[in-house]
Amino acid sequence: MTPAAKKPQHSGYAGEDAAIYCRISQANDDDQTGVDRQERICRETAERLGLNVHAAHIYIDNNRSAWKRNRKRPGWDNLLEVMREGGIRHVIVYHPDRLMRQPRDLEELLTIADEQQLMLHGQANRRDLSNADDRFFLRIEVAHACRSSDDTSRRLKSAMDDQAAAGNPHTGRRRYGYEKDGRTIVEAEAEIVREVFRRYLDGESPASIARDLHERGEKTAYGKTWEVWSARKLLDSHHVAGIRVFRGEEIGQGNWPAIIDRGQWDEVRQLREYRAAKDRPKREARRYYLLRGIVTCTCGQRMAGSSSSTSTGYRCTRKFVNDKAARCKRTINAEPLEKFARDVAIKVLEQLDVSGRTPAATSLPEADARANDEDAQQLKELNEMWTAKEISTPEYRGMRKTIEARMKERQRKIVQRPVAVLEGIAGPDAAANWRRLEKAEDYARMNAIFRFLFAAVIIHPATNRHSFDADRIEIESNPLD
Repeated sequence: MTPAAKKPQHSGYAGEDAAIYCRISQANDDDQTGVDRQERICRETAERLGLNVHAAHIYIDNNRSAWKRNRKRPGWDNLLEVMREGGIRHVIVYHPDRLMRQPRDLEELLTIADEQQLMLHGQANRRDLSNADDRFFLRIEVAHACRSSDDTSRRLKSAMDDQAAAGNPHTGRRRYGYEKDGRTIVEAEAEIVREVFRRYLDGESPASIARDLHERGEKTAYGKTWEVWSARKLLDSHHVAGIRVFRGEEIGQGNWPAIIDRGQWDEVRQLREYRAAKDRPKREARRYYLLRGIVTCTCGQRMAGSSSSTSTGYRCTRKFVNDKAARCKRTINAEPLEKFARDVAIKVLEQLDVSGRTPAATSLPEADARANDEDAQQLKELNEMWTAKEISTPEYRGMRKTIEARMKERQRKIVQRPVAVLEGIAGPDAAANWRRLEKAEDYARMNAIFRFLFAAVIIHPATNRHSFDADRIEIESNPLD
């Protein structure tokens, strides 16, 4: 081996910072070592090498596939970003296939390694990502992992094809009217299924049926309150008619007992399609709600556009839930709200110069950053307690999940937003440019601009029901620097 190919010795690692990456897939991988055990093994590796691992540098993708090309892995993405910035040069994994199972992932990692001297440590070996031999062996390992995943996927798809062709039910979440095996009928629920179909054919609406079921104390398959969407989902279920569907297409009759006969099911489908076609012109005639997806009630739910014969407005989506304790009737008139938001947006746009700017991640508010630091410290202390076996693994998981959920909610504010949506709009002529959008009825562009500028338009309780009250509107802006 030439001098240039020599690897650093262990003695040179002591005191350096490292990151730990853990992942487990939903697929039937040969190795399904849990992320908690992976982390413990990686920490033992770090201790053996004298590396420091901070709580903020533990990246976990639980139930995330590294093989699926379009599957998001937040932990992996955050790890790459830290490595690009030179924050760490050691990555510890249980096995390289936990880190990547696609050659393109490895090449992305090696591109970073060309700029930063990175070391990859596994349970049994280490790889110097700047070393040509190690890069060669890693490419072989990842190619083998990719082939293994392809073989597993092919076997699973073939098994699913066989299951569908045989007419066996697709198992998973329990369907109403059946046990989890998809075959055994739950007779008490089956009676409700027959009742829902019969009443719908007699002219009742799904909303009316769901309301009655709620008042009678009936629950869905998972103990939830019956709502209009629950009734609609049941009416659209192929399974209750014994129809096998595979990849979105009906492939024939299944081999499990049906609750609803095919003739009645077909009749319901025809009536559903007729009513949908009848209501379509009404839906198409409704106005475009410019603040769709942004308006939020203080109860925590989104507010959706709602039209009637006398008014248009935004209404809390909890208004029509059958559980009265959870119901919220808050509304606000659409036109003055959108005008208020437009005026605020124009003032912001007039001060913006987007020339030469590229999409950049927004930064967390200072208070959220401090809260994240506190939570990171709690995670560190929690992990130390778990490592010392002061708390059990189930307790550790539960407490860590709560803390990580808080951090994830704050992290949601850091988003990549397309600056291009402001081109030709922002600047001193913002008011005139906005009028141009209104004249062209470019509603989608206006909605995109609102989404870029505002994280939420929060609606508080009304204090004056006879006129528009701007004081009940709170606009949460997206950071623009």
